[in-house]
Amino acid sequence: MDSQTTISTILSQFRQDHPDGFAIALHIKFTAPRYLFQAYDSEWIETYSREGLVLRDPTVRWGFANTGTIRWSVLAETDSAGVLARAAQHGLRYGATLALDSDGSRSVASFANAERELTDPEIATLARRLDELHRLTRGIETLTPRFHETLKQLSIFLTRG
Repeated sequence: MDSQTTISTILSQFRQDHPDGFAIALHIKFTAPRYLFQAYDSEWIETYSREGLVLRDPTVRWGFANTGTIRWSVLAETDSAGVLARAAQHGLRYGATLALDSDGSRSVASFANAERELTDPEIATLARRLDELHRLTRGIETLTPRFHETLKQLSIFLTRG
């Protein structure tokens, strides 16, 4: 399977396994990701963006300062701005955040579940898939312009209406 197909397959698996939504920021430099894939409800994405919640989001803060995985319920005590409570109002009650840093390139992802905490095996699967996605897109500068455009289109497609 080629890189483009594998990346599309991983993103489709994320979408299928986490229909309540996710956000994946790949290869973050300073504060901007090379690619951002969001599959949360568009109303939550709009609220989050309009109110600048990224600046106060404990999942983002944790992802920039750590590597590994953490459940949102653990981060709730550090959420003085109430971002996780706001997310819960949009059906995003439970979730996990994953962060990795490989060869000086950081990627951070969060996955939501409306009904229950994610299990340890589910989080381990997410970590493996995120690691593979991070690896496959590491040398993205060497990929074709068509492939870049495909990734951008996938990011738009994943944002739910």
